[in-house]
Amino acid sequence: MNKVLIITYYWPPGSGAGVQRWLKFSKYLPEFGWQPLVLTIDPDFATYPAIDNTLIKELPDDIKVWKTKATDYFKLYDKDKSKIPAAGFANSVDDTLKGKLLRFVRGNFFIPDPRRGWNKYAFKKACELIEDEGIKYIITTSPPHSTQLVGLKLRKKYPEIKWIADLRDPWTDIYYYDQFYPSFISKAIDRNLEKKVLKTCDRIITVGKSLKNHFSSKTGGIQNKIEVITNGFDDDDFTGYTASEPEKFTISYIGTLSDSYPVNGLLEALNKLSNEEFELKLRFVGTVSKKQKDLIHSKLKESDLEFVHYVDHASAIKYMLDTTLLLLIIPDHVSSKSIITGKIFEYIATGKPIICIGPEDGDAAGIINEAGSGKTFKYDDEKGIYNFVKYLKVNEITSNKISVSGFNRKNLTAKIASILRDLY
Repeated sequence: MNKVLIITYYWPPGSGAGVQRWLKFSKYLPEFGWQPLVLTIDPDFATYPAIDNTLIKELPDDIKVWKTKATDYFKLYDKDKSKIPAAGFANSVDDTLKGKLLRFVRGNFFIPDPRRGWNKYAFKKACELIEDEGIKYIITTSPPHSTQLVGLKLRKKYPEIKWIADLRDPWTDIYYYDQFYPSFISKAIDRNLEKKVLKTCDRIITVGKSLKNHFSSKTGGIQNKIEVITNGFDDDDFTGYTASEPEKFTISYIGTLSDSYPVNGLLEALNKLSNEEFELKLRFVGTVSKKQKDLIHSKLKESDLEFVHYVDHASAIKYMLDTTLLLLIIPDHVSSKSIITGKIFEYIATGKPIICIGPEDGDAAGIINEAGSGKTFKYDDEKGIYNFVKYLKVNEITSNKISVSGFNRKNLTAKIASILRDLY
């Protein structure tokens, strides 16, 4: 069986779409003739946005995982890690002088990101594994984009190695990039690193069509080596669970809701329905910023709301299945059309209808349309949202099962295996 080294910062007990992506690919790769060897960071040295210890149970018994220590730049940056700006800005951005200074330090002294403190340890261990295990293929996945620099360094030392770079998000154009106040020089350095990775790797994988076009525009001659492999859902995650229909019409949002997620149009529509004695419940499962929570409370009655703190992945699936309607909101940003949240595929797998608030011509909207799972509305389309929710009170939406199967994790892993075979 051919061996492939997967270099990833995010791995159980870390949580999130990045963890799920390569945990699932690693689970199914052996079925396609590839043995995954995983190199990751020791959790004692890691800075994860969230922890989900239940994911450890999903690790295949025979998978080989190596963990290394790291230099914890976050500890130097700020001892209180909860205040460190992280991917997605889970909470409100700290606009105090100290908060702005910390973000400036992050954006100008830790390029491309503070998790680069893992790189020298990851590189050293990767060299050992390449030589001891006879590895000829490596995959680096990001964010954090500093992980791609490990691949860049390995390519320089081992030019015969085949390297796939998996980029799940934009690099120097991520929607919160400017909140780190990068200087002209810092931006130039970061963009140069990005271009080097894109030019040097053998193949690029990304999660959506817009991101493929985005990275293609960064430098010439790379379009043909970029493949789109979306995130997806794993049938095993739904085994033993059944969908249910709550007594009260329930709209559930699963995940983080930061200040960059517009909700005014949605809230106005739901407020109008509530005033018409339409019984509903708006449920948030996960982290909601204080500003958003205050706004939600100001628009809807307490009896119409439910806030559930962060839950593990299995519990999140249960909440998805125990609802009437699933809510997806895309952050409002110049790159919003390219944003495809990881949970969209699990939303689709539940068979529950989805209402998406975001660009109607965005990648997320395209996936929902392809699956026949729901509808997307502009941020301020109060009337459209109102009519759609009211419509669902008495009508059902039937998903396109053929399209849905294309987002199955096992089927997606087959595409990874195909790319690896093409690199022989």
